[in-house]
Amino acid sequence: MTQEFFPQVRGRIPFSGLTSSDPLAFKVYDPDRLVLGKRIEEHLRIGVCLWHSFVWDGRDMFGSGTLDRPWLDPALEPMDAARMKMAVAFEFLEKLGMPYYCFHDADVAPEGGSFSEFRANLDALTDDALGYQERTGVRLLWGTANLFSHPRYQAGASTNPDPGVFAYAAAQVCHMLEVTQRLGGTNYVLWGGREGYDTLLNTDLRREGKQLARFLHLVAEHKARIGFEGTLMIEPKPQEPTKHQYDYDSATVHGFLARHGLADEYKLNIEANHATLAGHSFHHEVAYAMANGMFGSVDANRGDPQNGWDTDQFPNSVDDLVMPLYEVLKGGGFTTGGFNFDAKLRRQSTDRVDLFHAHIGGIDTLAKALLVAADMIEDGELASMVEQRYAGWSDPLGASILAGEVSLEDLAAHVEAAEAGPRPVSGQQELYENVVNRHVWADSRTS
Repeated sequence: MTQEFFPQVRGRIPFSGLTSSDPLAFKVYDPDRLVLGKRIEEHLRIGVCLWHSFVWDGRDMFGSGTLDRPWLDPALEPMDAARMKMAVAFEFLEKLGMPYYCFHDADVAPEGGSFSEFRANLDALTDDALGYQERTGVRLLWGTANLFSHPRYQAGASTNPDPGVFAYAAAQVCHMLEVTQRLGGTNYVLWGGREGYDTLLNTDLRREGKQLARFLHLVAEHKARIGFEGTLMIEPKPQEPTKHQYDYDSATVHGFLARHGLADEYKLNIEANHATLAGHSFHHEVAYAMANGMFGSVDANRGDPQNGWDTDQFPNSVDDLVMPLYEVLKGGGFTTGGFNFDAKLRRQSTDRVDLFHAHIGGIDTLAKALLVAADMIEDGELASMVEQRYAGWSDPLGASILAGEVSLEDLAAHVEAAEAGPRPVSGQQELYENVVNRHVWADSRTS
């Protein structure tokens, strides 16, 4: 494809500041601006997903596709269509000016009539992607294999009752991990889209747990065998498409990995919308991962509070993102991960340029939240309040408990010797909320 797909966008999207009325310009995201000693681009490490942006045509369960995606025309020769799609994707990536992208194997390559043909198609398109990366400077944040769309995976991939399906999934991951390495990817993500159950009546939970653990061991072993230096990650989700998925949330995945001796092999790729589907906040999932050494990467999106399913909308609320960004900064930031926009246009956003509007808005929202979170880090008030709340654990009593120097009998004797029991202390939740809001409202560093 030589003709531009986005002719309305001439050159790279610029940073123009809050006073600009240009819809094709960033208002907050200035990639070179220093925040806490590091460029904003380096803090956020933003990626664009290929699946929602270039593979989905806007269809839903009630209607056909609405989006202008000519490479999805079934009349096209599959490899010609795939090359057109890749050309458009890299045109978008270069014009948006983001440093990373992410994709599933099936996002890029036609499956063909056999695994050998699928592998050959993906290898040829990987060669093309290497050329695009060299010309544009865009890099691969993470790769993954699609182990959920094809009918063979209707009952799961690694947890399938048929070992032949397990083997096919293993072959896909084996190859896609090698492709990710060839492309210089910094991570490899596994999302068990159908690793769960629809009914317990036909499910052997113990058996499927063993299968899943074996699969994850095999992936870790192959990573070591080929010398892949990136990070392996698992993306939690509670349900949808299954009734219940085994990777329900961050704590569930962490516990599973720990039970099977895999906690040192994997980190978590956390999605905001998956967190809310699990009944948690995005803040909770990030904080849990950080607190337990499991934080890896983030899929940035949001759900609709009026819909109990995965709407994958672009983030537009600074309030929702400030505390997750605060946890990321407080925990030292990303190492190999970043923010990938696992988000899709609404079906009525049919203009080609809408894809730019969506990403510009989401990126500016992330950047604004980063600036507010950085102010909170520099100010230190919230951290000081939390530290003071737990100050007693640095006193002799608290320190001796944590050091294992006292028994239950010792503590009982301590309580009996005291003249009075401990008095309740206010948790001051509203005061903490006001501190955060003051930073959200007062931050002027985006002007």
